[in-house]
Amino acid sequence: MLWPYLAEFPGRVALALTFLVGAKVAGVALPLILKELVDGLSQPAHLAAPLGLLLLAYGALRFLNVLAGELRDVIFGRVQDRAMRRSALRVFNHLHGLDLDFHLSRRTGALSRDIERGVEGIRFLLRFALFNILPTFLEIGMVAAILWGKYSWDFAAVAFGAVVIYITFSVVVTEWRIDFVRRLNRLDSQANAHAVDSLLNYETVKYFGNEQWEATHYDHNLEQWENASARSRSSLSMLNVGQAFIIAAAITLMMWLAAVRVQAGTMTVGDFVAVNAFMVQLFIPLNFLGFVYREIRRAVTDMSRMFGLLDAHPGIADAPDAQPLVTNAPDVHFEHVRFDYGAGREILHDVTVDIPAGAKVAVVGASGAGKSTLARLLFRFYDVSGGSVKVSGHDVRTLTQASLRAHIGVVPQDTVLFNDTIYYNIAYGHPDATRAEVERAARQAHLANFIARLPDGYETLVGERGLKVSGGEKQRIAIARALLKNPPILILDEATSSLDSGAEAAILAALDEAARHRTTLAIAHRLSTVIDADAIFVLDAGRIVEHGRHHELLARGGAYARLWALQQSERSSAIPAS
Repeated sequence: MLWPYLAEFPGRVALALTFLVGAKVAGVALPLILKELVDGLSQPAHLAAPLGLLLLAYGALRFLNVLAGELRDVIFGRVQDRAMRRSALRVFNHLHGLDLDFHLSRRTGALSRDIERGVEGIRFLLRFALFNILPTFLEIGMVAAILWGKYSWDFAAVAFGAVVIYITFSVVVTEWRIDFVRRLNRLDSQANAHAVDSLLNYETVKYFGNEQWEATHYDHNLEQWENASARSRSSLSMLNVGQAFIIAAAITLMMWLAAVRVQAGTMTVGDFVAVNAFMVQLFIPLNFLGFVYREIRRAVTDMSRMFGLLDAHPGIADAPDAQPLVTNAPDVHFEHVRFDYGAGREILHDVTVDIPAGAKVAVVGASGAGKSTLARLLFRFYDVSGGSVKVSGHDVRTLTQASLRAHIGVVPQDTVLFNDTIYYNIAYGHPDATRAEVERAARQAHLANFIARLPDGYETLVGERGLKVSGGEKQRIAIARALLKNPPILILDEATSSLDSGAEAAILAALDEAARHRTTLAIAHRLSTVIDADAIFVLDAGRIVEHGRHHELLARGGAYARLWALQQSERSSAIPAS
């Protein structure tokens, strides 16, 4: 998975590896210089080189060891950062490409945490797998060769055997405790997801006075995390103690062999010091290797979870031969549409609705009748179970989703805004629009006066999910955003549901003007907002029970007339007596 990111910068990778090898060669040479210094100071007559030169060489090698390591990190840093950027972007784009069902069944906080940990796992894996494991094994090989060639095979055998035992022990125990790590991560994501969900629904928590209930629920998640963390920590301690014992035993045995030879006169004190330095130098990165292996396993687990998101395939995908929609005057036809959300309960039954180009057609009915489902099918959040949805004669399943959605503007019933400025949220409908175009859309949506009264004007922050503005203002921002997009097809899904009567009248005029040259599907529960529609379809329990113009439906005295009478009665009773 990571190779493509490394292959993007072959020169940087090669140069970084060169500095890596240089740093390790300098490090391995240090004990040899140290041996000459100790022997020279204890036996000046046998000094192989001037003392000052040896001291300068020792200092230079120390400095080169650090310098090469720093240059390696600087050169490779761009490769690492680019890999993190590209992989995060790839997953981010993929998540936006998945269908609505996927996102409705996932918790955003947990998804965010999975991506965050996965990206961090990439950083760790690239840095430490390449610059710790590889150089450690390189150093082990060089030290073993020096011990064998300069001293005896048994020194090399002790060093090599200790390394094998150490690595085997680390791998076996780490594999055993990886389940603890996975459970810890899962509980961490679960606690984080609940916290995000609770804070996003701050108002609902306050409405019902459930602060303590939320805190108790969150604490329960944290308690599970705490218990899992304790088990993980205990197993980690066991691993650390075992590794420390192997290192201590190996160094003790090596020092024993060296001490015996020094007493026998076959090795010098300088050799004893050099052997000790080699072992310490060997086991310092090897001890770190234990940590690195544990963290690499964790990183691989986190990366697998993040890249596992790429294995989720969208339920709604473009056909291999999908064509772009190209039209300025589209018509829309729902032909004998059947649909269910997969639960076996059919939402729409043999629904046929025709919307001629440039016409405004309304679909009305009680809540739960399936009105908004029609809008979702047209936008292709879902595919029909039977029948078809056509735009300009093309089944939407034969069109590219991007081109279809580019032709559709939506004013939803439940408007969710980005935690940014009013200007940003309006301009989101057409990010390349000029400021004049954004301000014109705001005027069309009757937002200009409201914005003018704000101290920061268009730069006013709307807060998380737009909580700093009222429901009516949020909906007007959504209307301005849709008008700025300037689509040939407009979906008004209860577009004035959050407005008072005065604001509704003003915005209805703006919407009527916006819809005049567009093919418009108006989803409405409040019948007074669609009396000017070219055709009104009444939906009841997923079936079209009647259709016609407003005055025609009233004259028939059917379902529409009864719903109209009921709403007029409710409206009259809501007006206080003078």
